[in-house]
Amino acid sequence: MAAITERLCGTQISASQVSRAAQTLDEELESWRNRPLGEIVYLYLDARYEKVRQTGSVRDAAILIASGVKRDGKRTILGISVSLSEAEAHWRWTGQTRIAWHHAGMEAARKAVFTGIPWQRCQFHLQQNAQAYIPKVGMRREVAEDIRTIFNAPDRETAEIYLKKAVGKYAVLAPKLADWMEVNIPEGFTVFTFPRVHQRRLRTSNYMERLSQEVKRRTRIVRVFPNEDSCLRLVSAILMEFNEEWEFGRIYLGLQDS
Repeated sequence: MAAITERLCGTQISASQVSRAAQTLDEELESWRNRPLGEIVYLYLDARYEKVRQTGSVRDAAILIASGVKRDGKRTILGISVSLSEAEAHWRWTGQTRIAWHHAGMEAARKAVFTGIPWQRCQFHLQQNAQAYIPKVGMRREVAEDIRTIFNAPDRETAEIYLKKAVGKYAVLAPKLADWMEVNIPEGFTVFTFPRVHQRRLRTSNYMERLSQEVKRRTRIVRVFPNEDSCLRLVSAILMEFNEEWEFGRIYLGLQDS
């Protein structure tokens, strides 16, 4: 930091000044992460990883980002957590939710904290996950089309009919795929219970995917963070910037009449 400041600004900065600046920034970011959130109608959860150094080795730190849609229809960042542990406790968040993504630790926390709350898995990620169960490359396009047909059904009843047909179709051709579809694809059906005008936005976590990609674009310059705190500091600052844009931006979902 001292070398960069001297080169760019022609002045030197001491280690103690860097430490005080980091402490001030940490206090501001901590206050932002713990601000009052108000009523959240829809909650989105996403997970990604960053390289963090610990006791001489480099490890993957799990980053959980929670965002939501407020009653006024605008998006907001609800919180961020950085941890080298994937234990269920890391994924526990309080509040009300109707939609979220999927992760093993997140799934356990959801069942513990959000009991009885509708849960929607991202249909885009479900379609991607199906690729791991397709035995032949030549079947990928056909499977993708069948899954799109299921998710594009006009209602849940029709989607379940399409799913049953697809499971029967692949029971012999790709039994592992058929078993996976029967268990996992229905987790993308919760969206049918939401107001029809909201369904297009809520069927995937695409905006969270774009947010994650933007975070990655900025953190990849660091490559390896010296510790968890430095990772939390940078990612929080990036997300606070996005939150300000959303706060003064246009409405994401029209909820006034829902």
